[in-house]
Amino acid sequence: MHTVAVLALDRVIPFDLSTPIEVFTRTRLPDGRPGYRIRVCAEHPEIDAGAFTLRAPWGLDGLRDADTVIVPGTAAAEPLSPAVREALRTAAGNGTRIASICSGTFPLAATGLLDGLRATTHWTAAKALARAHPEVDVDPDVLYVDNGRILTSAGAAAGLDLCLHMIRRDYGSAVAAHAARLSVMPLEREGGQAQFILHDYPPVPRGSTFEPLLAWLRENLARDLSLADIAAHAGMSTRPLIRRFREQTGSTPLQWLHRARVRQAQHLLETTEHSVERIAAQVGFGSPTAFRDRFKRTTGVSPHAYRRTFG
Repeated sequence: MHTVAVLALDRVIPFDLSTPIEVFTRTRLPDGRPGYRIRVCAEHPEIDAGAFTLRAPWGLDGLRDADTVIVPGTAAAEPLSPAVREALRTAAGNGTRIASICSGTFPLAATGLLDGLRATTHWTAAKALARAHPEVDVDPDVLYVDNGRILTSAGAAAGLDLCLHMIRRDYGSAVAAHAARLSVMPLEREGGQAQFILHDYPPVPRGSTFEPLLAWLRENLARDLSLADIAAHAGMSTRPLIRRFREQTGSTPLQWLHRARVRQAQHLLETTEHSVERIAAQVGFGSPTAFRDRFKRTTGVSPHAYRRTFG
């Protein structure tokens, strides 16, 4: 039987802690036997879980012979204790599979085990993870990343996706599909984390000389604007416009315009029953095909799939 050790750090997020416990506990093999045994482990006997305090039946020694160690997210970025760091590194050195859920990527990254690897976390924390651990290749758009022995997942329900993925690796698709049905989850969800990211209007630096231009762009999203049109309105030639625009906004005029159009399209898909073709025209795409392509590249899903989820 596969042993899963769930590591409860101080200020553990209860949802992240319970996800692997519930999913793995309910997993059954074709002959009815349980596929996993679960251990809840902690450095200290009592753990602060926010709304309540929990007592962990296992100490860090429970990680030693586990087949998988899972690090749930925490509500506060506490420094990783030397004992926890050593326990995780020792487990990894012994060939144990180690996975994190949501902000659990932060303590996992603090061990150095993610150095040089691709990883993900909750999209709101992705930039902070990249700043704190520049040696980690942070991908904010996906639901989970599988590096073989080291895995990471995005926030909340993405922990379910990761657990189901590991069950499929361990016991095959049939067992994983049954676990998915018990969790009332699809075995694979369409798209990645990008569909949940709020693609707000790109920020305008205060005092930027381009504030009037950006306001004009927002008011004219439906127009078929070329770079020459934008430069003419700004009273500049195209090359200086691109250079100064990138300096002040971090993107080119057309990149900024495309992002603003996608955000407006998200709003219309969420709040109206307009057809995709009509929305494509409302936000300035020359054709529904071009709109669908740009929308999927930005959010990871089609406009129809986005509306099914958020409409």
